[in-house]
Amino acid sequence: MRHSRLIILALILAARPVSGQSEAALREALEGNTVTLKIAMPGTEGGVDVYPADPRPLDYPKYADRLKDFGTAIRAGETAMVTKIRVKSKHVEFHLDGGGYGTMGDETSSSVSVSSAPKSKREKNLESELKRETDPVRKREMREELDDLREDREREDARNRAEVADAEAQKEQTIRLRRVEGGSRFNVRYRDRMPDAALTPDGLRATLAEYVSFEQPVATSLGATVAREGPKKGMLLREADERLGKPTGSSERAEGKLKVVTRTYDTANGRVSAEFVEGVLIRYTVTSD
Repeated sequence: MRHSRLIILALILAARPVSGQSEAALREALEGNTVTLKIAMPGTEGGVDVYPADPRPLDYPKYADRLKDFGTAIRAGETAMVTKIRVKSKHVEFHLDGGGYGTMGDETSSSVSVSSAPKSKREKNLESELKRETDPVRKREMREELDDLREDREREDARNRAEVADAEAQKEQTIRLRRVEGGSRFNVRYRDRMPDAALTPDGLRATLAEYVSFEQPVATSLGATVAREGPKKGMLLREADERLGKPTGSSERAEGKLKVVTRTYDTANGRVSAEFVEGVLIRYTVTSD
């Protein structure tokens, strides 16, 4: 009897894909591919949670909150690279352009600490001497000097607070830019056991088809396949000009203390609108003519 149960258990385990093997198959088939987003992706490692088995797979209020809180890392219509796929016990992580800002080691707080200016030795001595002084004239002089020292300290505190406010604004702007550059991810989640089909490349593509367009590779004359030539996040402005040709339009705008340059290019694959910060491409869209 015990031998029969062991045989049945072995057959069940053999029928299910091993998670390590499934992850390897997904990574082999999908990592490095370029996809086009049908929805905007928030700039956080929390990404977008999708529950395929639920009547409503996407919680839109929660999705909207993440866009509001963390900004948009990848806009609808933009392309992104599948940079990593990880299989967990009840969900699959589908990383795009780095997987999202906020993982271990990423700075997420814009707070800058500052301490109040300390009392000088002279101020402390005067406070001590004032308690012992009996001469009214001398006491008045000491109080006036103390007032001057306290005002100096308050002015220093005010200067420090202004510097901190400026530093926090700059830090917040830096984090915002890094969120834009950090990509995002889909978390395909199941409340119970993941179905076997979810752990196959075709199954994962079907699950995300409402939110992602999976590009087909372009065949070459040699029978090989290569990715379409086009823009790539992180490339320099001069590299974009070399790859995409002479821009048909260019404009500038300010986002906080950062200057954003927008250029448009007419290419064989459509019109490219590219945004650069400090000469680095941070986002782009491709539209058909």
